[in-house]
Amino acid sequence: MQLHFTRTNGLVDEAIDRLISQAEGVRRPEYVREMILSALKAGQEDDERADIKLMNSTLKEMRFTAKVFGPYRQVRKVTVFGSARTSPDEPVYQMAQDFGRALAAAGFMAITGGGGGIMRAVNEGAGPEHSFGVNIRLPFEQNPNPVLAGNPRLITYKYFFNRKVAFLKEAHAIALFPGGFGTLDEAMETLTLVQTGKRDPLPLILIDEPGGSYWKAWIRFFEEEMLTRGYVTGSDFDLFERVDSIEAAVEKIKHFYKRYHSLRYVEDRLVVRLLAPLEPDQVRDLQERFRDMLAPGGRMELSSADEAEAGEEEIIRLPRLVVDFNRRDFGRLRNLINAINEY
Repeated sequence: MQLHFTRTNGLVDEAIDRLISQAEGVRRPEYVREMILSALKAGQEDDERADIKLMNSTLKEMRFTAKVFGPYRQVRKVTVFGSARTSPDEPVYQMAQDFGRALAAAGFMAITGGGGGIMRAVNEGAGPEHSFGVNIRLPFEQNPNPVLAGNPRLITYKYFFNRKVAFLKEAHAIALFPGGFGTLDEAMETLTLVQTGKRDPLPLILIDEPGGSYWKAWIRFFEEEMLTRGYVTGSDFDLFERVDSIEAAVEKIKHFYKRYHSLRYVEDRLVVRLLAPLEPDQVRDLQERFRDMLAPGGRMELSSADEAEAGEEEIIRLPRLVVDFNRRDFGRLRNLINAINEY
């Protein structure tokens, strides 16, 4: 029998409906139904054990991720990357501890890879009650650090790609200390997702120790090799910021959410949710300053929540700025958010 996501499967559809009903308490049954059908279709179409195992493990890991993070959806979180090999006697280790402590004091929770080095330092600073660990199963180096061992907010993944989803999906800011290939991988992936609009804008902070050259050298490479060859644009450099103090890093994260709250797309229009309303003259000023990032003939206007947002009760009363964004110039979108926060 060939299965379809439309309701044309006869007895199979009826059996799925009964199963969902008998399980009780299933929310969003329309999506659960499609997940069940996906599993059945995979079983019909693919005879490779490895493929089915990957699908199965991925679904289980993502379900558990949602379960662990779910109770903390309203708490802002900062994902911190950095070397697992940084030792406690290095100045940057102390900086990472101070950063975790400052995040907790500012009301943020910290997400790390759950291992040693910078990860352990951040968790030590934030404390176990303000920490998440998204660990990866490796044959070396990546056992959970003592701060997170036994913590209910520690998740150990089999697959890197599931772990990366957790790092980025749950974060309200990303901070990167110096590190190796893994740190650079996370830096480049985050930049790519934000640059292409596959991840909403967020503070992306590159943290060097005072007088340090790690991120400064990488930015120089971006400018001398990538920008000059046209591989990136000047506005792409507005997607991240480099600092050499913990105070500056925390202040930049806090400032990003001074007036800006979040965004979403409703049909073809960008809806920017605000913690405080803008004045009409401020909107006119923004429209003039950021005309280059608007779709042809586009504009900006104040608005209340659209009916498409009716189910989001916790933010339904927030004022909105609706923007006819061209969905291309994401560095300029970040500039717009900065300008909104300056009023």
